[in-house]
Order: sequence, then structure tokens, then C-alpha cells
Amino acid sequence: MSELWFEILICFLAGAGAGLGTGFAGLSAATVITPMLVTLLGLPAYEAIGIALASDVLASAASARTYAKNGSIDLRNGLVMMAGVLCMTVVGSWLSTYLPDNTLGVFSVVMALVLGLRFLFFPILAPAHPAGTGGGKRRVWMSAAGGAAVGLVCGVFGAGGGMMMLMVLTFVLGYELKTAVGTSVFIMTFSALLGAVSHFALGSAPRLLPLVLCVVFTLFWAQLAARIAAKADPLLLNRLTGAILTAVGLLLLVLNLL
Repeated sequence: MSELWFEILICFLAGAGAGLGTGFAGLSAATVITPMLVTLLGLPAYEAIGIALASDVLASAASARTYAKNGSIDLRNGLVMMAGVLCMTVVGSWLSTYLPDNTLGVFSVVMALVLGLRFLFFPILAPAHPAGTGGGKRRVWMSAAGGAAVGLVCGVFGAGGGMMMLMVLTFVLGYELKTAVGTSVFIMTFSALLGAVSHFALGSAPRLLPLVLCVVFTLFWAQLAARIAAKADPLLLNRLTGAILTAVGLLLLVLNLL
């Protein structure tokens, strides 16, 4: 296989995995794209993170639009978290310029496996409490703090932000899974845009071919997955999300070992 076709194949696989993760589970596309581009194509981590964040923008926006049509986004409470995410994503992108290429470590692996097994064996079929209730100022501070943590992780590692957001929305704020995923991809649209712009502004421009391929493939698979997930039975969505997260965790484990 020629070098060009190998690069296209890797971008297709990375985009497919990232798109399915975004559409089904609200994951950051960077969770899959970054380690694959670094490990299999030899791209510098900083460049791979920028490509992954750029791929996230359209994929998350398309997924958010699909979830919104089905009433599965909580805009009011999501805006508070988004403010924290956006503020800290820029800080994280700046900090990532001082980190070595092997920044992913075991964080994304552990997070993906834990959440994957959680949704597989302990599905969330109803909200722990109705969105918008429970705690007034406390809920606002929890959303802001959770968003700040998510933004920092997303900016530094280019991965893990979607998983952390899903954890905060389901475990801390008590959302049922479909609304959590819809709200997550809505927030990720803006955090990924800011992260990508920050990365490209602080570093050099990425290679055009992997950038275009990853954006197109991720967008296609994210739209397909979001359309299925938005109309899926809650139990089935939990199973699909758990399977995607577990598969991503195992993939990241293998890539980290490589």
C-alpha cells in the first residue's frame, strides 16, 4: 500500500471512530483522532490535536443540530458550563505548548473504560433529578467548575473533554443520557472551535490533507450516529454508548502500548 493510501485509510478509520463517538456518546473527536495520527502517521502531538479539534467543530455542530430537533439539549443550564469550558480551553491550549508529545498518558484510557462499563452495566434510563432543579446557586457553581475542568483537559490534551463533560452532566448534574449527549456536543462545538483557533494561532498550520480528510470523515459518521442515537430507546443508547466508550478505551490502550 502506498504512503498516500495508507494516510487516507488511517484518516478514514480515525474519522469513523471519532464520528461515531461524537454522535453516540458526545465524545471529543480528539479522543480517537489524536492518538491515531500520532502513533500511526507520526504527526507531532500538537499538530494532531489541532487537526482533531478542527474535526470536532463541524461534527459536534451537526450532531447538536440533530439532538436539538428531538428536544435533547438543555441550552439554559448548558450555557453556564460552556462559559467555564471556553475560558479554560484557551489556557489549556497555551499550557499544551510546553508539554512533550506523549501527553495523553492513561487519562483517556481510564476515563473511556470506566464510563463505557458504567453505561453497559448500569444504564442511566431517567434523570437523577429534573434538569433545572436542585440547588440554585450550588448547581450554577457545580456547572461552572465542571466546565472549567473540562475546558482545561480539552485544551491541554485535546482529548477527554467530551468524556469528562458526559461524566459531569450525568453523574454530577443528573441528566439522562440522551440530553447529556446532546448538551455535550452543543458545548463541544464552541470549545473545539476555540481550541482549534488557539492551537493554530499559537503553533504552525497543520498539513492540509489529513486536516481535510479527518474533518470530512468525522462529520459524515457523526451525523449518521446522531440521527440513530436521537431516536434510539434509552436502554439501547446506553448500550451503544457503553460499547463505543469501551472500544475507544481499548483502542487507546493498544495505541499507548505501541
